[in-house]
Amino acid sequence: MNPTTIQLVGATLFALAIVHTFSTKFFEHLAHTRPKHAGLWHLLGEVEAVFGFWAIVLIVFMGFAVGKDAAVEYLDTRNYTEPMFVFAIMVVAASKPVMQFASAIVRIAARSLPLAEPVAVFFTIMAVVPLLGSFITEPAAMTLAALMLRERYYSQGISSRLMYATIGTLFVNVSIGGTLTNFAAPPVLMVATTWNWDSLYMLSHFGWKAAVAVVVNTLALTLIFQQELRKLPPAEVGAGREVPLTMVGVHLFLLFLIVAFAHHPPVFLGVFLLFMGLATAYPRYQERLILREGLMVAFFLAGLVVLGGQQAWWLQPILTQMDATTVYFGATALTAITDNAALTYLASLVDGLSVEFKQAVVAGAVTGGGLTVIANAPNPAGMSILRKNFDEEAVNPLGLLFSALPPTLVAILAFRLL
Repeated sequence: MNPTTIQLVGATLFALAIVHTFSTKFFEHLAHTRPKHAGLWHLLGEVEAVFGFWAIVLIVFMGFAVGKDAAVEYLDTRNYTEPMFVFAIMVVAASKPVMQFASAIVRIAARSLPLAEPVAVFFTIMAVVPLLGSFITEPAAMTLAALMLRERYYSQGISSRLMYATIGTLFVNVSIGGTLTNFAAPPVLMVATTWNWDSLYMLSHFGWKAAVAVVVNTLALTLIFQQELRKLPPAEVGAGREVPLTMVGVHLFLLFLIVAFAHHPPVFLGVFLLFMGLATAYPRYQERLILREGLMVAFFLAGLVVLGGQQAWWLQPILTQMDATTVYFGATALTAITDNAALTYLASLVDGLSVEFKQAVVAGAVTGGGLTVIANAPNPAGMSILRKNFDEEAVNPLGLLFSALPPTLVAILAFRLL
């Protein structure tokens, strides 16, 4: 390795951003205990702002070190499709017509389970919606699941233990639940074309194992907390103005178009603007759009793209020096401190990899996708929706890590033993 000064600084800032991510709970505490500078502490405590903030520091440094033109050129060469897509899919998936449809499907599925309503709905959200992410994309599944969990459970004053266990399991389930197809999970998408993996290949080598792990994770979580879940009041069905089926159908069609053209920003952003026009024209069929949350998540992911572009010099050699078994566990661990899509993308640039190595690096990347907020692109979306219900409106990163470890272990067993 012979890194340049810019690469060394980029790696240092990346490390600082990771430390900052694990410190957001501390800054939120300062915001509540030292109100004189509460605004500053709240800003530093916004987990969605962390990587964007440190990416700005990197670009400013590059501007002084190599010149403004070189810094701007670096920004121009980054691919921001994923941040833009996540923003668009979050807002549309969280619209009232789509949520009404998704909630109805969850209720119908929950009725088939011989469980009390709060327990059955909880199980359905945690097991079915993450697997649905293989078809509507992981960010959309994360948004739907997080919103339903927030409205049905987190807003009911559930215990801190249940909140952490749920968000940890949700992150893991969404990360592995997108592997039934070759287009829904970001780490799979990075390699599917290069390695000629179609959806049948994904289902036969990854998807069915992931489905088993998702069901086992959800079953264990539900059994552990079933007593607390049973005490929750029944859901209020039919409250508020119902959205006409025609309007629901239009919104679902727009959501389908955004998913279908997920790799073409001019198209899906045009569809998104059409959605915004529709929402403005018919405000009675909408609730507050999560524009702020979507923009903050996009800012987070864009910052990760900018900072992540300076990490290939040390990540790629580490990956290529491992065998298939080592790379699985190495990718699982590295995913916790980097974006899992970045890991698989770097692996796709290497020629001559064995089939076992390719499968191991992808399986490891999705396995570790729930350990931290930066491990998987949809995680910031779930975090932004659920974190306001936690103490001081912040999720303790160590609490998330420890709560995600058991379902991650289940995923390891599924991918290694089945």
